[in-house]
Amino acid sequence: MDYKALHRFADVGPRKIRLFADLIRGKNVDEALQLLRFYPNRSAKLLLAVVQSAYGNADDRECPDPDGLIVSECRVDGAPMFKRIQPRARGTAFQIKRRMSHIHVTLSDPPEEAGSVPARGEVAAVAAPEPAPTA
Repeated sequence: MDYKALHRFADVGPRKIRLFADLIRGKNVDEALQLLRFYPNRSAKLLLAVVQSAYGNADDRECPDPDGLIVSECRVDGAPMFKRIQPRARGTAFQIKRRMSHIHVTLSDPPEEAGSVPARGEVAAVAAPEPAPTA
């Protein structure tokens, strides 16, 4: 079963948070919490709060093994921007964009070993075709 949490309109740009989202994607929830806890970045603290919320949702919905969950999805999307104008020389204006982001975290049970689908980047073991006999 999947346990989700999301933080909408986070006051940090998505590029800054995606660094940490890539870091914890696919990891065990305890390992992800330990990784994020010791980074001094504001982005890591925001992502830590969302992972803790998803973990709390799993605990609230009486997950049989909350410590065995993995971070199956950790996605950061762009949100609306605040657009401001900065006056510049000779009557021109520069645009200032205050970017925001939406953080989505999904925790799920680890995949079964017997019928698991290969992860991204892995190649499934496929037998090479036999060469055609030449006569």
